[in-house]
Amino acid sequence: MAQRDDRKRLGKKHRQASTRPKKGRAPKATPTTGAVDPRKRKILSTKRAAADAASRVTKQSPEREKRRSIRTDGAGSKTPKGTAPNAPRGSAPRAKQVRPADGIVGRQTPRSDNVAGRERIHEEDWRDIELLASQMVTDTESVDARELPLIAVCGRPNVGKSTLFNRLTGSRRSIVGDEPGITRDRIYGELEWMGREARIVDTGGVVPDDEALIPAEIFRQAKVGLEEADAIVMVVDGRTELASPDIELARLLLRGGKPVFLAVNKMDTDAMLAGAENFRRLGFRNVLPISAEHGSGMGDLLDAVFDVLPEPKELIEEPEVMLTEMDEALEDETGPDYSVAAGASVSPAASLVHETSEETSDVAPKRPRMLRSHGEYDSKETKIAIIGRPNVGKSTLLNALTGKQRAIVSPIAGTTRDAVDEVVERGGHSFRFVDTAGIRRKGKTKLMAEKLSVIMARKHLEAADVSLLIIDAAEGVAALDANIGGYAHESGRSVIIVINKWDLMTRTGKDGMRLFDGKPPADQKQYEQDVRDKLKYLEYAPLLFISAADGKNIESVFKKVELVARERRKRVTTGQMNKFLEKVDFQKASVPMNKRVRIYYMTQAAVAPPTFVLFTDKDIKMHFSFERFLGNQIRENFGFIGSPIWFKIKARNKKKPE
Repeated sequence: MAQRDDRKRLGKKHRQASTRPKKGRAPKATPTTGAVDPRKRKILSTKRAAADAASRVTKQSPEREKRRSIRTDGAGSKTPKGTAPNAPRGSAPRAKQVRPADGIVGRQTPRSDNVAGRERIHEEDWRDIELLASQMVTDTESVDARELPLIAVCGRPNVGKSTLFNRLTGSRRSIVGDEPGITRDRIYGELEWMGREARIVDTGGVVPDDEALIPAEIFRQAKVGLEEADAIVMVVDGRTELASPDIELARLLLRGGKPVFLAVNKMDTDAMLAGAENFRRLGFRNVLPISAEHGSGMGDLLDAVFDVLPEPKELIEEPEVMLTEMDEALEDETGPDYSVAAGASVSPAASLVHETSEETSDVAPKRPRMLRSHGEYDSKETKIAIIGRPNVGKSTLLNALTGKQRAIVSPIAGTTRDAVDEVVERGGHSFRFVDTAGIRRKGKTKLMAEKLSVIMARKHLEAADVSLLIIDAAEGVAALDANIGGYAHESGRSVIIVINKWDLMTRTGKDGMRLFDGKPPADQKQYEQDVRDKLKYLEYAPLLFISAADGKNIESVFKKVELVARERRKRVTTGQMNKFLEKVDFQKASVPMNKRVRIYYMTQAAVAPPTFVLFTDKDIKMHFSFERFLGNQIRENFGFIGSPIWFKIKARNKKKPE
């Protein structure tokens, strides 16, 4: 009965069999060749043969399938890279089609670099590079280390010189990779062995007979390091045969007359040590098998090198004099005085220096080192990072500032890889200029060394006091220039905007037009206004127009750096800040009512960059317009030229965590 009731309720549905086909188009059966029209048999046979051939092809793994490029015709199927979408499997790849839209700036065309999946792999590569960069250091040699004996490391490309340099200095300072020719400029470091100290310089791969621009410049830089060295370590690859660059370099070193040690690198196992004797054909007496990667043989090499190094000169430390509060206020207004004042209180160490200098003429008298009383300011050295896009003249500016060919200069973008630093003494103050690699977008960097150099450029920027943002005058302010300036602004570095190659914008011919493009000469005030409009967040940064290649207006760079470094370390007392708050009309600040705060008092908590703590009635984030208004008011009263100002809020009624 129950079964009959169910059938009654279902009606005719119970009569429909489960195997009955649903409504709609019937499934198409695969036709056989005999049931097809004779005129279509040939087409059907061709399709079946192609399907059988495709089924016999070995399929790729799922991971490999995901990496294959996606068709751009909207079908959603995958085809091999470079193959036409409708081409049969196994056909030859067609040539890349050039489309007019490919050259439009900002146009995203469906190329392999834009395909989903490739971006994921690209980001993984960058994460590996960033992990490697976190292990590298930005430390440079101290000023006092220039009196120590120097050891030079040289050899042909890709033999392990930078690896040996990092091993001996105990830090990852030089970029190391499988690509030959990564190191180009000279990189200096310090090492210590058995209670003795020395300097070491890493040179680029030397190819004496290569006439190309970059190898020739690398060879010239290496020769400078070899000439000033007291001992030389030539590195060869022990796993390969002797090459002609090894033989040519050995001849040059043997003619020099300096003690040379041949380090046969990559001797990773004991069985390979006997092979180092084959390199005695180069004519060196001291042949030492080492492994820079694993650290074996380092002790024997350092023992042999330090035996021939001269004893270091005795260093006389500069005396220190603490400034009084009145002296600090005077220094903030007029700048630091590097001469020894007649009424200054000189420490006993200072008098001892002067007595010694009178007896021995070879030791120059040293002035006392002036220090701030709060202990946060040392006027001994200022570190300046030269930053900017590739090929804007950073290395040329470094050479102009130092007065010598310290960095390799070429018209090829991306010439500088490692950061190159040099110290310049002027007026009793030390300026350390650091030439960084050109910062470019991630999508524009292909090689590992280029990616690592971009990240290390930002690390050297964060380790500096002042940054020189170099802009090409002929190209103007680009979007990448604004991004690079943002790195310096957000990291708290003082900024000086330097417009380089200004001579191109003002040099004219007989017709009164510019020589390089035939346009009227640029107006400096109008150009500066255009730069200010595009870099509004750097309104506090001073702006300079120079020509590094011709050496014009280079002196103004030193003056601005000294001014900005002094303003960066300026300190305002709490009493001065409270008097300033009484004069400020906060009603002029365009801030929403719910974001307004009442400031009870304000104090400067730190310098470099100047940081102020605001004691308010609310614990809310400061509105950007109020922060900008307060910062402009502080600059009008106290200066802080070229330095960003940071604020921190501390509410009075904030509940303490239990």
